[in-house]
Amino acid sequence: MTSKTGRNGASHGPATGARKSGATSGAPRPASFDELDRKIVAALIDNARASFAEIGTAIGLSATAVKRRVDRLRDAEVITGFTATVRPSALGWRTEAYVEVYCDSAAPPRRLAEVVRNHPEIAAAMTVTGAADALLHVRATDVAHFEEVLERIRDEPFIRKTISYLVLSHLLPDSAEAGARRAAPDDPPADATILP
Repeated sequence: MTSKTGRNGASHGPATGARKSGATSGAPRPASFDELDRKIVAALIDNARASFAEIGTAIGLSATAVKRRVDRLRDAEVITGFTATVRPSALGWRTEAYVEVYCDSAAPPRRLAEVVRNHPEIAAAMTVTGAADALLHVRATDVAHFEEVLERIRDEPFIRKTISYLVLSHLLPDSAEAGARRAAPDDPPADATILP
């Protein structure tokens, strides 16, 4: 999937990252960020498929003015992309765990980054403070699949040990971490009865 388009045809550009600015330094330019920008960002976080016209109506700007501001926010890398949030269980990923990774001293973060990219079941990975060197968020189809992923991770020569925590339930089920999806404005409420 390479782009997102609003219901009224407003294209929000590549889904995989921000458009590159003309600057050659590679660093994002400092952004001037006012209250209207905050409202636009909040509207896109709430519903990335909203058209520029819909956002403009909600905050008192024209669709053209909203597009100009979104383009500027993308150039400044305040907005880095547009994506869909999918409930993992709907795709068959029903087992979830967090894994602390303990490495030998010869494992720099870039080496860890290379390794975690080789395991599609790792949904997120970060280096952390404390005793562990890294924390992995793993999704798998079932416990047997999770065990197989864990064995693959442990097979890396510089990983000394792992400690795993299986997720039993999400205390914030509406969070993106839980794979929640906000209903689009034209979606019926969850308790609505649809008649043929």
